[in-house]
Parts: sequence; structure tokens; C-alpha cells
Amino acid sequence: MTRTVLAFEAPDISALARTLRSQLTAHDKVPGHVELLNMLARAAGFRNFQHLRAETQARHRASEPPPAPVAPADLARCEKALRLFDAQGGLVRWPKKRNQQVLCLWVLWSRLPAGETFPERRMNELLNQHHGFGDHALLRRELVELGLFRRTPDGREYSRVEQPPPPELPALLTLLRRENRPVARPG
Repeated sequence: MTRTVLAFEAPDISALARTLRSQLTAHDKVPGHVELLNMLARAAGFRNFQHLRAETQARHRASEPPPAPVAPADLARCEKALRLFDAQGGLVRWPKKRNQQVLCLWVLWSRLPAGETFPERRMNELLNQHHGFGDHALLRRELVELGLFRRTPDGREYSRVEQPPPPELPALLTLLRRENRPVARPG
């Protein structure tokens, strides 16, 4: 079990010394570890060591900055990115604008397996399943440069880097699911 480090502080060191002295003289033997912790906590004005620890942890939680608010998804950006995908959700063409490229890379990231390490050939196969413009090398390189995938120095193995996605990703994936419709097969 890990030990929580607590800072010890007393408003008046003279009062601390007097209270601690009176508690120690009331004992007929040397106090144990827990007894000494309780004595120190009482001398600092707490009921016991557990009270001191709870107050310190609450003060620490209260001093932490609140979590940053989640930015709302830019739905216009999602609508523009939606045009880059076909009815089955495959990426049809590589966008010119960087912010659209990044969003498309996040879509690919979400479709590739997490927690696995796979060779370059398998990475290419997976990417080819999700795009139709025939440049898996571009996509692979961009995924690594954006930090969404990690590759070994020799480029033989790839693995997905887990991280929180932008707020547009869930919105775009929802739009892609709505647009996903079966293709009519001839004959």
C-alpha cells in the first residue's frame, strides 16, 4: 500500500509543545507509532490522525484547479469532413486543409485496433480498408507525425497511442453512422 505524504503544520508551536508534553507525561510508557501520530494531530488541533489526514486531503482537493471545460464540437467542421467520406464511411480523398486532415486522421485512429502492435503490412491492410485513394503510406506517416500512432525506429511495428480525442470526433462518427447505407449490388 502506498503511503500518503502529509505536511504537518501547527498554528502555534508553543501550544503544540505544551499539548504534546502533557500527552507524553500522561503515558507511562513510550507511545507507539499510531499513538504518536494521534498525539501530534491532537496537539495541532485535530481530533486524531484520521481527522488530520481527511482535512489535509480535502484542502488539497479544494486547491486543485477545476477541470478545463470541454469545448463544444465544431459541427460545421464535421459537416465539411463528412463530404470526404463515402456512403460506407471510407475516406474518399485526402483533404487540402490541415484541420480537415487532422479530423480524418482521428476517424482512422478510432477504427484501428487499440492495445495491439502489428507489422507495417498489417497497418497498410487496415488503412486500405478505410480509404479509397490508394495512399496508405501518406496516412501511416501522418498518423505517426500527429502522435496518434507510434512506430519502432526501423518502421516495422505500429501501435495506437491512446489519448482523448477532439470533441468533433464523436460528432463526426455519429454523422458517418447516419450516412452509412448499404450499397445496391447489381443483379
